[in-house]
Amino acid sequence: MNAEDMKLQWFRYKFSEAVLVYQNGQEQNERQMPQYAGRTSLVKDFLSLGQAAVRIRNIQVSDNGKYTCFFQKGDYYEEAILELKVAGLGSAPQVHIEEPEKDGVRVVCKASGWFPKPQVQWRDVHGEKLLEFSETHTQDAAGLFSVESAVVVRDSSARDVTCSILSPILGQEKVMTIPIPEPFFPQVSPWKAAFTVSLTVLGLLLIGAGCVTKREHSAKIQESQEHKRICWIKDAEQHEKEKALKAIDELQAELGRRKAAFQAAGRKAHLYADWQKEEFQAWPVTLDPDSADTNLAISPERTSVTCKGRRLGYWKYSSVLGLEGITSGRCYWEVEVKAAMIKKWGLGVCGEKVTRTGSYIPSPDKGFWVVKFFYNICHACPDKLNPVVLRQDPHRVGIFLDYSEGDISFYNMTDGSHIFSFPPASFSGPLYPYFMLKSQDVSLSICSPVGVSEGLPVVLSDSPLEETVRPPGEGFSLGPGAEGAPPGAESPLLSYPS
Repeated sequence: MNAEDMKLQWFRYKFSEAVLVYQNGQEQNERQMPQYAGRTSLVKDFLSLGQAAVRIRNIQVSDNGKYTCFFQKGDYYEEAILELKVAGLGSAPQVHIEEPEKDGVRVVCKASGWFPKPQVQWRDVHGEKLLEFSETHTQDAAGLFSVESAVVVRDSSARDVTCSILSPILGQEKVMTIPIPEPFFPQVSPWKAAFTVSLTVLGLLLIGAGCVTKREHSAKIQESQEHKRICWIKDAEQHEKEKALKAIDELQAELGRRKAAFQAAGRKAHLYADWQKEEFQAWPVTLDPDSADTNLAISPERTSVTCKGRRLGYWKYSSVLGLEGITSGRCYWEVEVKAAMIKKWGLGVCGEKVTRTGSYIPSPDKGFWVVKFFYNICHACPDKLNPVVLRQDPHRVGIFLDYSEGDISFYNMTDGSHIFSFPPASFSGPLYPYFMLKSQDVSLSICSPVGVSEGLPVVLSDSPLEETVRPPGEGFSLGPGAEGAPPGAESPLLSYPS
């Protein structure tokens, strides 16, 4: 489709790492990364056909890697990912004879200015590979590699050796051959060889005699040392065991105290999914086939949904509702997500009389409280300007609904972390579980409420939870809309003892 009036952006690994930005019919250079300034331009010849190519000049090693092309028109957007492989052929190998070895000739091969790291191969005069050689690589400020390799040639009949430097991406190589004259090989005297063998045998005999003499004395010393070592190991193991048990007891006591502080802060403290479960009732959700779009396939037990076709319309999502509405109380349900390459889906709740036909946009003012997931980024519909970047794709999502408080929250049930909570709302009429998806590569399955884990969470200090860890005595964050936090309550995020 025509992309002339779209916002186009090429970026690296983050959206903020802009390579080229095109908006309102011109390039926006002020948002461009400094290392691409003056080196990029947009190929506009085929914008009307939806082709937004970017040309990069004066290519550098740092240009190597993945690029994302982002198309946006209004509230809708799509993107594509491309991997650029940079390769550079460096200098031809320089080969020279460095110095004679005791049993051969040492030959060194050097080359510079290659990217990525080149491969080195040595061959003899017959074209056979020499497998025993050393190899070292260095990288300069521009990211280009230099390589130095050395081989010891022990066969005087070899006459010459060949060093080849190969680019693993381009498959091209540069070769250098050097002849080795016969005088470079060391001359071995037969009397010298006989003397060396005799000296070696004599040394072995002396060592054997010494071992027999000291064997009995060494055995007694080793037995005494082994006994001391075993006693020391037993004492150390006992000490470590007692230390670990004490640390576990202290951790459980501290976790219990902080859990009590969390519960005293009220139900709006969005911290751990397992602790929220104790305040909410598991809701047995089943899908309503009559509410499903025609291109959706519902499982016979009505607990799983997927698309029948490979791809829907350009902007269209399909949806299905839960069979029974919720009118009161506090309840939750969990959904397992299975996705391949295309990860576009959403979960939430909606009112009884909402419109789900055409290219509608779900939003709270239209009776939808929905969170969309796009790869490892999620946003609350219809807000796309403030995405929540997740540390990992959620494979199991929990939806917690407090009808009387007007609270809807989403949790990653894999690690218990809080994803998002809508601002408090005033509900009227029943709310129905809402499922939306776009591709056949995604399936959403309702998890059985039986066998819910009751274990207490113990979170590492680098947890991806959004709550702020505060020092003791400064209070703890309760998430959006939190009320009733007790003064001086410490954060319930715990670290493992060192």
